Amino acid sequence: MQIDFTGKSVLVTGAVGGIGRTIAHSFAARGAIVFATDILADGLSETVASAAPTNGGTIVARPLDITDFAAVSGLVSEIEGTSNRGQIDIAVHAAGGVKGQTAQFIEDVSSEEWASIFEVNVNGAFNVVKSVTPGMKRESKGEIVIISSPAGLRTSRTGIQSYAMSKAGQIGLVRQLAQELGPFGIRINAVAPGFIASNPDAQKQWNSYGKDGQAALVESIALRRLARPEDIAHAVMFLASDFAGFITGQTVPVNGSP
Repeated sequence: MQIDFTGKSVLVTGAVGGIGRTIAHSFAARGAIVFATDILADGLSETVASAAPTNGGTIVARPLDITDFAAVSGLVSEIEGTSNRGQIDIAVHAAGGVKGQTAQFIEDVSSEEWASIFEVNVNGAFNVVKSVTPGMKRESKGEIVIISSPAGLRTSRTGIQSYAMSKAGQIGLVRQLAQELGPFGIRINAVAPGFIASNPDAQKQWNSYGKDGQAALVESIALRRLARPEDIAHAVMFLASDFAGFITGQTVPVNGSP
């Protein structure tokens, strides 16, 4: 299977973290013009410097707060102005996470803590999809992939209530939008990665398990290893490609277990 994105315009949010960065690299290595965004502007230079584009692929860094709809919409308009087809061909929402939070009893969670995770995970996804959809409708084609979590399908290992809810919200959004956008030739799917220590919050969570807890977690995975960023990127490449042309509204677990 040869997956090629030569000349395609691709928007990737959360492109500083391990998963988002690897997704951006993977598109550029297949010829895409990738707009890598993140609120962590300083980290974007490393995303660009560590890439190995081929077939005319490239990565353009753009600092972006995905919770700011005007900023997201403005960047999308900028990208559409440089695109061969006047649209973003593929959008991947990889930004999000737990915002540095740890588990608390529900009565101890502040309204601000609750809202902050929902804001980036769900409202961020809404802002991205809302912004890219008009251009995709004009061309009757487009692919959207949301990086969700198994926390949206079951309970969350983090123990953070708003994280579990936000990831379930993303999956619900994907299902609903698949029905709405399908008649316009737009597909939307989600990927639910297994545990992967690819950012500071996840690394902190991994460290908190201790040696015995870490071993127990690995033993609970059928393939007996943690997920890697490239595992997630490979699933995204497939879902964004024509090989997945009749798949929409699905959440694909990439977690090494049945």
